[in-house]
Amino acid sequence: MDNQYLGEFEEIVLLAICGVEDEAYAVTIQQHIEDRANRATSIGSLYRTLDRLEKKGYVRSWMGEVTSVRGGKRKRLYQISSVGRVRLLGARKTRESLWKGLDLSPSFKMG
Repeated sequence: MDNQYLGEFEEIVLLAICGVEDEAYAVTIQQHIEDRANRATSIGSLYRTLDRLEKKGYVRSWMGEVTSVRGGKRKRLYQISSVGRVRLLGARKTRESLWKGLDLSPSFKMG
């Protein structure tokens, strides 16, 4: 597997795509991040990240159907790829490994 780094916000976006499943387009992804991660997210930074994830092969996108709700505009829908799933699971494994055995309770003293 390649050694492309998965950044924190990239990881959050991938998790949000998985969380909204079939309705993963920019607005629902943004809302999911803001609701679940309590993190304000600009639509511009989200689109840049989605583009980067697609170039890395972690997500794929396509244009949805025309709907009257959007005045005839189509949505760009996103789905995590199998490579993206592997990368996301790897990031989880790495984080769990780093957390294992740590004691960050208030009584923990450094040095």
